[in-house]
Amino acid sequence: MALPLLILILQFGGITGFTLLISFAAVVGLYEFYQMTLPGQRHAERGLAIVFGASLVPLCGRFGMQALFPCLTLALLFFGLVFLRRHGELQQVIGQLALLFFGFVYIALTLTHLVLLRALPFGLQWIYLVLLIVMASDSAAYFTGINLGRRKLYPVISPNKSVEGAIGGLAGGLLAAFISRYTFFPVLNNVDCLVLGLGLGVLSQLGDLFESMIKRACAVKDSGSLLPGHGGILDRLDSLLFAFPLAYYYGRYFLG
Repeated sequence: MALPLLILILQFGGITGFTLLISFAAVVGLYEFYQMTLPGQRHAERGLAIVFGASLVPLCGRFGMQALFPCLTLALLFFGLVFLRRHGELQQVIGQLALLFFGFVYIALTLTHLVLLRALPFGLQWIYLVLLIVMASDSAAYFTGINLGRRKLYPVISPNKSVEGAIGGLAGGLLAAFISRYTFFPVLNNVDCLVLGLGLGVLSQLGDLFESMIKRACAVKDSGSLLPGHGGILDRLDSLLFAFPLAYYYGRYFLG
């Protein structure tokens, strides 16, 4: 249901509707992240952090990346004062504050690139390209791993992933990039397809592994329960979060 809704808003919601959707995703993602990393702790600070983090999306979407540094500086000053006033156990302050800020970087900042990507020339095509490459890479990695997987890729983090599956995922992402060029994104050339197919394929798998590491460190199976049977929103976005920045910077500086 999430993908059809995203496509519907992409096509008919305009930049405003799309920004609201991504801001909502940031709110839910930050909530899930803090539930995993700071369970039962800092409820007020977590709520304020979710508001700050989700605000990055529309602010950077409206004013560009130049809004990022003032927002992060304001957050640093604000939460520095909050933690001075509500320090609690001093031995835990640094870890709690670090997790609070890491949520901004990992979720809000990466999702902000999705709104910035939408504002580029061919913005819709860019987003469809990322979605297609990541989904093709995920699917190809899964089916290749199931049928041909022999060597474990990173068993301490994700025991079911294999080297063969990872290679299959890269091939799937590469194929999706060339399909995109010859269907809806003719501006791309062969070099663009190679860079984006392989680059987004690698980053999507790293994003998946990274979220798996966080869940294992927090001893949870899923990031949340928003999507019954599929976990939380971070479980659906993990492969995409690392991919959006690459697509944005490549689109801005190489195809701008």
